[in-house]
Amino acid sequence: MEATSSAARDTAPPDSALRYLVMASDAERKRWGERAVELGFPREQLRTGTNIRDMLPWCIIVSQEMRDQGLWKESREQELEKPTAKIIQLPLWPEPVRAVPNDILRSALFAAIQGKTREYMKQKPVAACDGLSITYTGEQLDQSDLDVWETVLHLARSSPLGSYIIIRGYALLKLLGRSTGKSDYVWLRSVLTRLQATSVQMSNTKKLYSRSFIEEFDVDEDSNLYKIKINPDLAKLYAAGWTGIYWEQRQLLRGKPLALWLHGFYSSHAAPFPYKVETLRELCGSRTAELFKFRQHLRRALDDLKAGGVIAAWQIDPVTDLVNVDRGAAITDSQRRHLTKPKRQPRKPKN
Repeated sequence: MEATSSAARDTAPPDSALRYLVMASDAERKRWGERAVELGFPREQLRTGTNIRDMLPWCIIVSQEMRDQGLWKESREQELEKPTAKIIQLPLWPEPVRAVPNDILRSALFAAIQGKTREYMKQKPVAACDGLSITYTGEQLDQSDLDVWETVLHLARSSPLGSYIIIRGYALLKLLGRSTGKSDYVWLRSVLTRLQATSVQMSNTKKLYSRSFIEEFDVDEDSNLYKIKINPDLAKLYAAGWTGIYWEQRQLLRGKPLALWLHGFYSSHAAPFPYKVETLRELCGSRTAELFKFRQHLRRALDDLKAGGVIAAWQIDPVTDLVNVDRGAAITDSQRRHLTKPKRQPRKPKN
C-alpha cells in the first residue's frame, strides 16, 4: 500500500510551473521557452537552463497555459484559499480585430482630441447615442488611450476576467505599433495610470454602473513585466453589443483623431443613420468651436475613411447638414446577417 501511495505521489502534477520546469527535460524547457517568446518575452533574454533565477521571468508568462494543460496543479491548501466564483470571459474575437463595446464607440469617452488639449473632468456628462447616460471623472481620454485599452482587452480575451494579464512592456509597445525608447515606456505608463484613475458611470434602463477602465496594474522594474487586471463587470458592456475594429485600418489613421473616432463609430453601424454635422461634433467630443471649421475637418476625415476602405461613400446634404454614409462592402458578415434578419412583428393586443 505504501509503495502504491509513493508512486501516486511521484506521478502527481507538481504544485507550481517552476517546479515542473526544473524537473522537465531540456527539450521540454526549450519548448516552453519558445512559447514564452511567442507571448512576448524577449528572445535575447531567454534562458532555458535549470537555474531558477533565469527561468522565473519567462515561467510566469506560460504558467497559466501550463496549468490549463494539466502540467502543474495547485496544492489542496492553495485551492482552498481561493474563493469559488463564476468564470467570466470576453468573447473570443479573431486576431486581426480589436473588439470594443458599442456604447464606448458611440460616445465621446475616447474623444477626437489631441492629447495635449485634454482636461480634467469631474462628474461631467459625456455625449452618447441610444439614450445612454454617461458621467465621467478623470483626465479626458483620447484615441491613443483607446489604442492601449483595446489592446489590453485583446490580450484579456483568452483568460477569465479578473485574472492578471502578464506581458513585458517591450511586447506591449510592439503590439501597439510603437517604438521602444524611454519616452515610449513613460507614455505607456501614463496611459495605464490614466485608464486606472477614472470613474465611468453608465446608466441605461434604470441601471447604473460605475467602474474604471483598468482595475489595477503593476510593473516589475527588474523584469519589465506588466501585470494588468480588468474588472469582470466589464463583460456587461460586451453583452450589450460590441464591434470588431480592424487593427490595420486603425493603424493607418494614427495621428488623425477625428478619423480614428469616426472609424470606430461607423464600424459599429451596419447601416448608419444620417447624423447632423453638429451632432457628430458633440458625439466625438471635438474642441472645434466653429461649426464650419469642424465641417472642414469632418470632410477630410471622411475622405480618409473612404481611402482606407472603411466606408464606400459619404455626402453632407447642403440643406439639412445631414451626413450620409454608405459602408458598402465594408460591413461585416454578422452585420450583413443583422440587416437581412426578418423584423419581428409586433404582438397583437389581447382582447
